[in-house]
Amino acid sequence: MRQSGAVTSDPRTDDKTVTPAVGAALRCFGDGDPLYAAYHDDEWGVPVHGEAALLERIALEGFQSGLSWITVLRKRPAFREVFEGFDPEKVAAFGPDDVERLLVDARIIRNRMKIEATVDNARAVVALHDSGRTLDELFWSFAPDAAVREHPAAFADVPGWTAESKAMSKAMKQQGFRFIGPTTAYAAMQACGLVDDHVATCPVAIERTRAIAVTQGPTT
Repeated sequence: MRQSGAVTSDPRTDDKTVTPAVGAALRCFGDGDPLYAAYHDDEWGVPVHGEAALLERIALEGFQSGLSWITVLRKRPAFREVFEGFDPEKVAAFGPDDVERLLVDARIIRNRMKIEATVDNARAVVALHDSGRTLDELFWSFAPDAAVREHPAAFADVPGWTAESKAMSKAMKQQGFRFIGPTTAYAAMQACGLVDDHVATCPVAIERTRAIAVTQGPTT
């Protein structure tokens, strides 16, 4: 994922990538890899709702810790298969034998703590349901006011965590969730569209800004 220009940090991978020359409208990340580009264009910063979809994003952000996001994307179909589509009820029923089974499945990231955390997180979702609440309700309660946010000018302006992600992390840990520190929580907020951190010069940001302007109509 190399382009001519200055070196900056890619928020999805923590790898070093190169920004385009001034005026070039290239993606924030993902140029040069169709899978990565599609994720950037169609998913990152787009609102996600639903228990299974949110559990998946939280789990994958946890698995990504210490690795590149493209590695997780390439393994996502296998993750979805072995974790039963991230159906909370099904994953919550996983036992020690299931964990051992997953630890020898080379199609996924084989990390015991992350696998066990995913099972525990599914159980936390079920516990929320038992108390009359949902993961969707809890997760989205930490969305900042979109009206006061602007697209960052550069990746240097994209935070690693925020007051909202810190509060989310604390609240979710109190509900039994694991592997959801403030940084992972913020990455999940980006992945699920609670925040949209596409830089202002990114073609996705430009198109979304244009679409909002068209929807709102001319100002007087």
